[in-house]
Amino acid sequence: MSDKLKITLDDYTPASDNAWCPGCGNFGILRAVNQALVELQLEPWQVLMVSGIGQAAKLPHYTRTNIFNGLHGRPLPAAIGAKTVNAGLTVIAESGDGDAYGEGGNHFIHTMNRNPDITYLVHNNQVYGLTKGQASPTTDLGFTTKMNPDGAWTALHPLALAVAADCSFIARGFAGDLEQLAALIAAGVRHPGFALVEILQPCVSFNKKNTFQWYQERVYKLEDESGYDTADRTAAFGKALEWGDKIPTGVIYRHPRETFDEYLGTAGKEPLVLRRPDIRSVADLFEEFR
Repeated sequence: MSDKLKITLDDYTPASDNAWCPGCGNFGILRAVNQALVELQLEPWQVLMVSGIGQAAKLPHYTRTNIFNGLHGRPLPAAIGAKTVNAGLTVIAESGDGDAYGEGGNHFIHTMNRNPDITYLVHNNQVYGLTKGQASPTTDLGFTTKMNPDGAWTALHPLALAVAADCSFIARGFAGDLEQLAALIAAGVRHPGFALVEILQPCVSFNKKNTFQWYQERVYKLEDESGYDTADRTAAFGKALEWGDKIPTGVIYRHPRETFDEYLGTAGKEPLVLRRPDIRSVADLFEEFR
């Protein structure tokens, strides 16, 4: 990173208390998000972070951007609306695995289909941390907690779902590898279209299986694998389904296509709030529906 950067990490560091558990993977994700925004040289006022409910959804409270904190599983509709009326804004939505793939599963699928120019960061700790260890959509088969004593049912593979939905940018990072994670978040923001960045995030309080050590023994980087083509959709399915002894990180799939903003004709236009209303058009509209 250049010493001449105008924006630094200090610009994104608020003076606020933090409610995460000591050692939580969210601390690394917060650091990587701020590093990415510095790398992109974005002023805090140029960024909107949108979240729902959950431990991951608290992240926007602990950095310094515009934020919108809404309903459980509903960050994407608000993020799409904000981007549509202000094309110049960098919009980042934040979710956990339950918020994104459980409560927000329907929004997740249709947002990938519409391809708005926003970035979606999903903290995947494979458990509901805010409700003390309930199984989430990505909890491993047979995994038990005090809230889930009979073991979880089979897990969803959200990245394979994203490949099937032709999501235009799919990546996976790890909260224990900040340099790669920050680079993936920055690449997602630069990508014109919907960018999904799933982040493997150990939960130190309610998931004693998928720990930092567990991931460090399994993750490997796709950029170190010669010949992997991120435009190859069939190969992307294979990587999206790979889980267990080896877990890939990096860009899994990339397919640039028309964005929702381009389809609507709002891409590149000034924010709605700065446009002067055409009173005659409004009057004609009232007359049409009188």
